[in-house]
Amino acid sequence: MPVKCTRLENGLTVLTDTMPHLKTAALGVWVKTGARSEEAVENGLTHLLEHMAFKGTKNRSALDIAEEIEAVGGDVNASTSVEHTNYYLRMLAEDVPLGIDILADILQHSVIDMDELTREKQVILQEIGAALDAPEDQAFDQLLETAWPAQSLGRPILGTPETVRSFQPDTIRAYMAKHYTASNMVLAASGQVDHEAVVALAIEKFSSLRTEPAVAHEPAKYVGGECFIKRELQEVQIVLGFEGCSFHDEDYYAVQILASVLGGGMSSRLFQEIREKRGLCYSIYSFHWAFEDSGLFAIHSATSAEHAGSLMDVLMEQLNIAVTELQEKELDRAKAQTRAGLMMALESPAARASQMARQTLIYGRTIDPEELRRRVDAVTLADVQRVAGRIFHGGKPTLVHVGPESDMPSLATVEGKLNEARTVLAK
Repeated sequence: MPVKCTRLENGLTVLTDTMPHLKTAALGVWVKTGARSEEAVENGLTHLLEHMAFKGTKNRSALDIAEEIEAVGGDVNASTSVEHTNYYLRMLAEDVPLGIDILADILQHSVIDMDELTREKQVILQEIGAALDAPEDQAFDQLLETAWPAQSLGRPILGTPETVRSFQPDTIRAYMAKHYTASNMVLAASGQVDHEAVVALAIEKFSSLRTEPAVAHEPAKYVGGECFIKRELQEVQIVLGFEGCSFHDEDYYAVQILASVLGGGMSSRLFQEIREKRGLCYSIYSFHWAFEDSGLFAIHSATSAEHAGSLMDVLMEQLNIAVTELQEKELDRAKAQTRAGLMMALESPAARASQMARQTLIYGRTIDPEELRRRVDAVTLADVQRVAGRIFHGGKPTLVHVGPESDMPSLATVEGKLNEARTVLAK
């Protein structure tokens, strides 16, 4: 059934996707605020607020929230990303009114208790410590910081120990008042749900939302650069990144396909050339992170110190080949992977709710699966090779390596090899 959309008088968008054959529902609220909405002194505040939302309201204690949801067999969770925060539940269809009531309560009537805040800060400080102990997590955080230095897009979602320790109840309340406004939020429900019933509940329960206009985040300016963090590890974590494209870029789907061609699975070009043929690593993959006004295309791998240089040599060769020598069968595989992923996501109410909410926050509308499929099918081999040239030969890379000293090439060497190939192609 088609997605139904109603915008309430206060600005809140309500979306439903009815799946009548189910007995369950997934529902949640998505907020257009994330780590890049923060000022430097607020770094980590969005994530802390997400944690604190479940720590009690004017109507329910933290235990009440957990017990009410689990008493009907439901489960609740939340997450924070660079640009969005979401709070979501899964439960039986008959319990959707309870779910909406709890979501409305935690997002409008949270009580930021100092004792609870002190405890939750300790939890997050441990989370930050765990991320620092994980070299792959550290490499990815450093990737963003190096690509967008001194910018909100480059700061870690978790924040820093210094910023997290500094937050007070009033800080959190002020941030919530600024960003958790009706026009900045979407209530989405998928499964056995009735649109009119969900809208009626939303009108009743979300009447206390603030109606001020959303606050814009600072624009992103990709910079790039190099970062080496020396650690005594068995392997070197390597991430090579390039400026990608935004969700709104006409090349978005071609770049997604390029990521799949290069490093999307065991039959991909990088996996075959670097792992299968040469045994230079256990895992290698490429990915593309899109944001509102920028993006990041990157390749990640981990290898022993003595193999780092060889791995990078082959990687540079394959990136240059991607500009001119990709094959139709590689494009067909990547398209099939993308189409299958789209269709498989439609089987999950939670994935459907998330997809339509995020699309609405990004594009102002939902995108029909058939439209997505047509956009994927429209990508040609020439498109993929053109965007490969745009990305790999178009600007300064970002190179991050975490681990022992190795024969890793410098950023200047990487740029030189890419520039040599660009010069040859230009002749």
